[in-house]
Amino acid sequence: MSAGKIPYVKHNNGTQIQAIGLGTYTSLGGDCERATLHAIDVGYRHIDTAFFYENENEVGAAVNKKIAEGVIKREDIHITTKLWCHFHEPERVEYACRKTLQNFGLEYVDLYLMHWPYSYVYRGDNEMMPTDAKGEVELNDVDYLDTWRAMEKLVELGLTKSIGVSNFNSEQLTRLLANCKIKPIHNQIECHPALNQKKLTALCKQHDIVVTAYCPLGRPDPAKKTPNYIYDDKVQAIGDKYKKSTAQVVLRYLVEIGTVPLPKSSNPKRIEENFKIFDFKLDAADHAVLDTYNTGERLIPMEHAVKSKNYPFNIEF
Repeated sequence: MSAGKIPYVKHNNGTQIQAIGLGTYTSLGGDCERATLHAIDVGYRHIDTAFFYENENEVGAAVNKKIAEGVIKREDIHITTKLWCHFHEPERVEYACRKTLQNFGLEYVDLYLMHWPYSYVYRGDNEMMPTDAKGEVELNDVDYLDTWRAMEKLVELGLTKSIGVSNFNSEQLTRLLANCKIKPIHNQIECHPALNQKKLTALCKQHDIVVTAYCPLGRPDPAKKTPNYIYDDKVQAIGDKYKKSTAQVVLRYLVEIGTVPLPKSSNPKRIEENFKIFDFKLDAADHAVLDTYNTGERLIPMEHAVKSKNYPFNIEF
């Protein structure tokens, strides 16, 4: 399926994004560059990474290669990256963004997200999980509103086209919206059939904020046959009905419940397969089956940050 046939989602600031993106977490050692090159050739125009992933250089190398080859222009591709928790102090935000741009070899990013609402003590750029003598992560109490105000300046400076958040709950999002000059365009959250996030997605939609879904396939483990919604006969039967894999069924479900999924893969066939979800639609019975997997269980609870006043998972959504 070509890039031209993939639907786009509009943002509250007039920009737009492809309705699926390539996730890159844990993609390292050249895998990320190869995956990004292949994804661009397949038609992906939406790549998601983060400073924490330590692969911005690989994404940038692939994008610059494809620009040099004439396959894409810079404005054709949307690159999202994220501000890590140890850069939350307002005076560090511009520095962090410029460091990220240096990693990419680009003049701007399309979207800069605050990766988490809580923050860590700064012990150096590469000390991303600073720990104390007891081995506990060192949290600090920077207010995410102060971090956000520093991020707003990045838009004015032209370092990023847009800004957004990740892992914000309903209360944090509501507080941010009441105190911002620039509205976030995205809230990127963990979302899959076991944590379908319908309530938080509805709130985001009400405020014209796009939800991007990380871990959309729940990190499949073929040996353990987990998660169940990838390996269950009931989902396999839905796939058989449309001549699609269970992963394609799950990604389609996430699109239809109002999110933009970010499946991570460095496998060329999977990268292609994940992209082919816009030529079929699920029916109400299919949705009823997929809804039954919603247990609310998180893959990424970030329990080390539970003592932070800005820990996002102490409330329902």
